[in-house]
Amino acid sequence: MRNPAARTVFLLTLTVFAAGFLFPLWLAVRNGFISPDGQFTLHYLTGVFRNPVYLEGLLNSLRIATGTTVLATLLALPPAWLSTRYSFAGKTGLNALMLVPMILPPFVGAIGFQQILGQYGALNALFGINMDWLGRGQLSGVVLLQALSLFPVMYLNITAALANIDPAMDEAAQNLGASGLTRFRRITLPLMMPGLFAGGTIVFIWAFTELGTPLIMNCTRVASVQVYDALKEIGGNPFPFALVSVMLIVSTGLYFLSKFLFGGGAYTMPGKTSTAFQEIPLEGGRAWLVRMPFLLLIGLALLPHLGVILTSFTAPGGWYRSVLPDGLTTGNYLEALGHDMTISGIRNSLGFSLIAVLFTLVFGIGIAFVTVRSTLRFRGLLDGLAMLPLAVPGLVMASGYLALSSLLSNLEAVRNSPALLNLFDIKTNPSLFLVLAYGIRRLPYMVRSASAGLQQTSVELEESAASLGAAPEVSLRRITLPLITAYLIAGALLAFAFSMLEVSDSLMLAQREEFYPITKTIYELFQLIGTGKYIASALGVWAMLFLTVTLVGSSLLLGKKLGALFRT
Repeated sequence: MRNPAARTVFLLTLTVFAAGFLFPLWLAVRNGFISPDGQFTLHYLTGVFRNPVYLEGLLNSLRIATGTTVLATLLALPPAWLSTRYSFAGKTGLNALMLVPMILPPFVGAIGFQQILGQYGALNALFGINMDWLGRGQLSGVVLLQALSLFPVMYLNITAALANIDPAMDEAAQNLGASGLTRFRRITLPLMMPGLFAGGTIVFIWAFTELGTPLIMNCTRVASVQVYDALKEIGGNPFPFALVSVMLIVSTGLYFLSKFLFGGGAYTMPGKTSTAFQEIPLEGGRAWLVRMPFLLLIGLALLPHLGVILTSFTAPGGWYRSVLPDGLTTGNYLEALGHDMTISGIRNSLGFSLIAVLFTLVFGIGIAFVTVRSTLRFRGLLDGLAMLPLAVPGLVMASGYLALSSLLSNLEAVRNSPALLNLFDIKTNPSLFLVLAYGIRRLPYMVRSASAGLQQTSVELEESAASLGAAPEVSLRRITLPLITAYLIAGALLAFAFSMLEVSDSLMLAQREEFYPITKTIYELFQLIGTGKYIASALGVWAMLFLTVTLVGSSLLLGKKLGALFRT
């Protein structure tokens, strides 16, 4: 890309990011630091730490995030190490199954999780006991559920890090008499730390700010739920915005620490490995010993999915203090698909997500071209901005859009114009802000996909077209875009799927039933007395099937590069 065009894309992207991302975040933070008379104050921020309820919520959120990250790492590390060290029949299939937990949003899995591990659930019925497996205040249940859902992120990062370690270093230590544990502690672990930190950063931020899972699990003493309860109706209380600021500082601080320590790039090895690692082939009993950690972990991770599927086929009230449902029915699916809220929810999510994907395509391709093909001095800044949404949770972004909507809807020009009020007032119509939230949060996936495609496509093809007189837009349309189409489709699929199943933004921004996306619909149906959780589970199974198709398609298109989409 020639620098004049690159500068245009650079400035346009900065403008969009400033208006649709940075400014709303600034408003959310500002509202927590401005007194009623317009003066800067730390009263609200310090009040968060003085208020025992807010302080408990923050500490519980940190406990959940830390516990989820540690447990997800412990779950992912053994199979990741085995996958890179041994070859055995069925390894490809097991590696694919390790991604299965990602096909179910954790907040939907919470419904099935409670049916299995709840006080009156299947596990207690199986052993004839009455134990609280989910822990006091449901904290343990939230940690376990999120770890079972997010460990694939750690698995992808750890396997990538292990595959990039030069085996000659391990062999040299072995020749010097170092034991296997010593080699792992002194060589393997330090070299894989960037992978651990990259995946751990994503998992920690995700778990720290997750809203849907604590809501479904009735775990209310966490910061995300406290912010949701305070901000779901727009008001003048500044303390929730101060709490949002604390969450933003923690999330972005961890993100930038990861970038500072490890540069966000390739893992620790400075160059290509000096020797190719030879996987140890296994057969018979030894192969089954290696398969067992994979099978056990996959089986455990599928418990929430099994619970959701069984609940979706259970007659209302038919699964109580029993190992399996007493009565099965398909009526929940018929009722779910026939419900007015469901039809509009699916329609709304499709519309919001498709527009968001178009947004990510336009800006993702432009950003990728600037960062990969141009020689602009500050192109790294653009790449950093594009990745920043990974560090800013949906809960924080939604708070910023609530503040932005409040500001715009109070302008006299907007109040006097029904069309502008319908566009900018979230309470009237949240469509604009939902599309912005979906598009900006999923932009990193498209940027990474497009960048991977451009890095695999020789720039000489574009240079040859230019030497023959082809204009830049012609070579882009006729040469470059067709060659990176598979990468763009993969990024678009992921952006579309995760937009369809976005939780935090949807719960906070959609305040009128006619604009509910599918995830807000699932949450509202779950709260219906009697049939709620059964209908919500039926919709959850639909979401599971939808995301399965998307992830399988993206995996086929991107292969091993899929893991790069889940790194900082």
